[in-house]
Amino acid sequence: MTALDKIEHAAAATPVAAPGRHLAIELSETLKLAAPIAMTQLGQIAMMTTDLAMIGRLGAEAVGAASLAHTILFVSFTFGMGLVSAVAPLAAQAFGARDPHVIRRALRVGLWAALMVSLPLMALRFWAEQILLTLGQAPATAHHAQDYLAGLVWTILPALWFMAIRGFMSAINRPEPVLWITLAAIPANALLVYILLFGAFGLPPLGLFGVGLATSIVNFGMFLAIVWFATYRRPFRKYRVFGHFWRMDWPLMGRLIVIGAPISISFLLEYGLFGAAGLLMGLISTSALAAHQIALQIAAILYMVPFGISMAATVRVGHAVGRGDAGAIRRAGHVATWLGIVLAAILTLAVIAGRFRIAELFLGERTDATAELAAALLLVGSTFFIADAIQTVAAGALRGMNDTRVPLLFAILSYWLIGFACACLLGFWTPWGAIGVWIGLSIGTAVYAVLLVVRFRLLTARLTFK
Repeated sequence: MTALDKIEHAAAATPVAAPGRHLAIELSETLKLAAPIAMTQLGQIAMMTTDLAMIGRLGAEAVGAASLAHTILFVSFTFGMGLVSAVAPLAAQAFGARDPHVIRRALRVGLWAALMVSLPLMALRFWAEQILLTLGQAPATAHHAQDYLAGLVWTILPALWFMAIRGFMSAINRPEPVLWITLAAIPANALLVYILLFGAFGLPPLGLFGVGLATSIVNFGMFLAIVWFATYRRPFRKYRVFGHFWRMDWPLMGRLIVIGAPISISFLLEYGLFGAAGLLMGLISTSALAAHQIALQIAAILYMVPFGISMAATVRVGHAVGRGDAGAIRRAGHVATWLGIVLAAILTLAVIAGRFRIAELFLGERTDATAELAAALLLVGSTFFIADAIQTVAAGALRGMNDTRVPLLFAILSYWLIGFACACLLGFWTPWGAIGVWIGLSIGTAVYAVLLVVRFRLLTARLTFK
């Protein structure tokens, strides 16, 4: 019996409840869950932005190298990220069904899955330079990207484990410790990056390798902190999440893979598109590559808010699935989507107004072609930012229903058959260049957003609401 079948069966067998949970209550509950998650995401992206701002003092070539290194790392990292993302809906549904044993088992298989996928991913650093040279990137930029990855690659395993435990904490409505850990890590990361990048306290300057190594050290510290919370602090310790850790739960691992593998591939398609766009920018010019990385970093910052709402939507929908409350599923998805649209629109207006100042932040107070192009890309990306928010939240709501395979087909169609084709066409067959590439990204993302919203409406329309 599928998740949808269980919902329909439970709804049909349960009497219609008195209307007490209206949209205002749903909005309040979503905000309480989404706010710390979104702030956590912003904190994590703040660390990445700090890294990029310091690297920018080394010049546009260093920024371009960092862009290429992130492309290789995150295109591979997203496969593991998709798998551990399945911890949240599995644990949320178990929480809604009041089954603490499944909550613990969901986290356990997520941690094992993270370990199994991270080991081969960490070997990518040995071939990074050759991969970039094969793809036509400049030799000097490819070499610097290899140096950066040599330090950054060690962050994969602790980062995936951190994400798995974060999914468990969010599923039981307690995401706050993740935020506290992240806020403490921001200044620690900035200090360590400065020390290892430029050299201080008797240490030699390590350049881009030092930036990557600092990030890895900070992520390992964050993982140790979240393990302490999950083990010793209430209400987490009552779940005994590390009990029988060595016992492999193959049936639940199979469910995690069935749900998480399509998420992984969808993430790969999405981030792979932006990685491919970075490669296209590298073929246009080094200036275009640097401007693209700056604009993409701002897009990542804006993405963190709807991504937090998306995670809240996954949990809220998952809780309703566990309870068999079909009406709550629809309310949770729709409220989260509209909340994402409103907040994304506000943030987008702020970016448009401050786009020139943003370019200066990364490149210093100088006006050149890179800064002007970065400001232009931020203006063009205004439609992209809102469409990206919609697709992120809608995808999160569908994950709460364990619906991940059809969205994967949508991602193939939208991102690659439409988005990448438009990016190539507008980037190289029109005079728009880098701006044309970003228009193509916007078109593909908008198509994906529309398809996901329609999918959610069709699925919830099938259910008998309480």
